[in-house]
Amino acid sequence: MDKALADLIRISNVTGKDTTLVQGGGGNTSVKTADGKYMYIKASGTALKNMNEEKGWRRLRLNDVLSIIEDKSLAQLDPDIREPEVVNQLLLACDDKVTSGARPSVESHLHAFLDKYVIHLHPLVVAAYVNAKNGRAEIEKVFKNEKFPPIWVPYADPGFMLAKKIGQLVGDYQKQFGRKPAVMILQKHGLFVTAGTAEAALRLVRKVIKLCSSKLKEPKPRKTSPPAAEGDITAAKSAIRKAVLDATSRSLPVSYFPNIKSIDAFMARKDAGKLLATPALNPDELVYANGSAMWLEKCDVKTITRKLTSLVNKGQKPAAAFIVKGLGLFVAAGQKSAPVIAEITACSVLIRMYALKFGGILALTKRQQDFINNWESEAFRKKLASRQS
Repeated sequence: MDKALADLIRISNVTGKDTTLVQGGGGNTSVKTADGKYMYIKASGTALKNMNEEKGWRRLRLNDVLSIIEDKSLAQLDPDIREPEVVNQLLLACDDKVTSGARPSVESHLHAFLDKYVIHLHPLVVAAYVNAKNGRAEIEKVFKNEKFPPIWVPYADPGFMLAKKIGQLVGDYQKQFGRKPAVMILQKHGLFVTAGTAEAALRLVRKVIKLCSSKLKEPKPRKTSPPAAEGDITAAKSAIRKAVLDATSRSLPVSYFPNIKSIDAFMARKDAGKLLATPALNPDELVYANGSAMWLEKCDVKTITRKLTSLVNKGQKPAAAFIVKGLGLFVAAGQKSAPVIAEITACSVLIRMYALKFGGILALTKRQQDFINNWESEAFRKKLASRQS
């Protein structure tokens, strides 16, 4: 096996198994070969923890990928035309024996102009800042003693425009500091680290986590609650299942996820409903979980149906996750999708609680949600993730 591929699998598995660093099928990694001709990168929709020698990656010709980001004509195209064209060009840049139809990450062109090893994650402690109104100012305080501070990347639509924005910011950084950035923190998105070796990249991840954690304290439940009664759980499942069917005409199984620390702490808050009233925090929450979980003071069919119908009538996706006061988290989704949605929801409520410390929650705008909802690449990776166990 090529050393670059072996390194890619290693850094992907190490970071991907930690749900405080990445959730569901999010995040990506890449490694460039020693001769500088190729780049191995995670395949779209693959969970980092599931990557192995046989699957979960593609190899691309580096010059072909760089030519995409240098193509000025692409920026002039309508997103509906541009983004599929970028996907096609990335597929044409692939040079490997993969026959599964796996796509290289839609952020491949972004990885191409960074250092040899790139790790992109969605750490919870970083999300506390990137999803907060005063996040940038707080990040600057956290990294104030660093000789080479991170780049803060204002939100851009994922895909080509994000790559273009980062390309400009990296160029400006090089002029100022004489080197490329090692750390980039993306508003409403996550963390990029880039380095010359796998070990250096992993050390950077640990360093950023340590620095960002210094201002945060994990919320804990205010008191220990007795276990939910089995009859109440069954009734809640039935009510949610019936409401989803009535509001969306879809018959979905409902799963219950008890004893999640962040959910238990969240349910104890008086402002729980208010914190969930904001839209999705980031693309992953919108793609995998249909947006924010629904807060339910009581779990009756009429209330849930009314709330779901209201979302649909507004052109939004119906909630897939439901937090029922005193009971916990319920998810209406297929067997393979439900654990991913639960994982993302558990992280989302923690991020929302953290963000209050930094000026309040900064969620995706309506325009940003519409772009993600209409982006074929996001639909593609959600479809792939739903097939994985």
